[in-house]
Amino acid sequence: MYRICLLISLLILALEGTVTAQDPQFSQFYAAPLYLNPGLAGATGQARAGINYRNQWPAIDANFTTTSAFFDYYIEDYKSSVGMIITRDREGLAGLRSLNIGLQYAYELQINENLGFRPGIQVSLYNRDINFGKLTFGDQYDPTTGQFLDKPTAEQFNTNFKKTFVDLSMGGVFFTRTAWLGVSAWHLTQPNQSLIGENTPLPLKLSVHGGFKFYLRQGATGKGIYAKKTERSIAPAFQYRHQGQFDQADFGLYFTASPIVLGAWYRGIPFKSVNGFVNNESIVLLIGFTQLGAKDAINIGYSFDYTVSKLGIGSGGAHEISLVYTWPMRNPRKPPRDKLIIPCPDF
Repeated sequence: MYRICLLISLLILALEGTVTAQDPQFSQFYAAPLYLNPGLAGATGQARAGINYRNQWPAIDANFTTTSAFFDYYIEDYKSSVGMIITRDREGLAGLRSLNIGLQYAYELQINENLGFRPGIQVSLYNRDINFGKLTFGDQYDPTTGQFLDKPTAEQFNTNFKKTFVDLSMGGVFFTRTAWLGVSAWHLTQPNQSLIGENTPLPLKLSVHGGFKFYLRQGATGKGIYAKKTERSIAPAFQYRHQGQFDQADFGLYFTASPIVLGAWYRGIPFKSVNGFVNNESIVLLIGFTQLGAKDAINIGYSFDYTVSKLGIGSGGAHEISLVYTWPMRNPRKPPRDKLIIPCPDF
């Protein structure tokens, strides 16, 4: 019965074109910096490449999988950064897919010795489609036993609904050596996303995010002349998102004892109800590993969302993996500039 109701709901939403789609989310949002804010493109002052994968509600048919890959680079001579991000999102039951490619540009302003600002912009190309071929219908089941029959349905559906559109987004980040505060606005043009010719604008998404890093006494690895200082820090951070009629917030902290990073988060707005339900979504736990080389670094993170909403942990929660590699591409013969680096975590 649950699957039948879910199927009917998805069909109605897809065919009527009245649904207001929401953007996918990442629990490790600082490990997906270009997805969070175009002002974060090139924020490391080096070259960086990464990939993020999220599987939400894997225990039910209507699960969501999102994969995002990015590359960004800081152009020191022009205090500018460029980036590219590719994101693919898929809903498991009805085969609703979204693919977008975004190009980003950010510029770094050093307001004074202790304060910087990075505004950024993104232009994106979206392609969305849905395929009803993965659905099953009543005439494919034996009316007496309810057993699935391996035969095609007589239902006639267009399996080639597609939509392509261009989008514009902007953002900016203020930062010091120990704190940061960013704002990003996505889908400024609110393009029509309907797959069937209806007028269904993609709603504006606003994100406010920030945090503060408390540096603790440094640790060390190795001995003697091979000893190397390592970071010890605690970084409370947050993100608030608003899109259409929906609001969501993440509150938590990272604890870094290099090379290990641990994180714990709460997602929800408990004082605000959604359709009569308390807005409690999940508790997020994270473990990460950082490998620092002489000039490069690699960060690997895994997080699990423990669902505390009415949907329950029977949904399978959400699994998320991130991999980010950073390396220098500047001329090594040029003396390095003394510049501020945004202190937000890499997970």
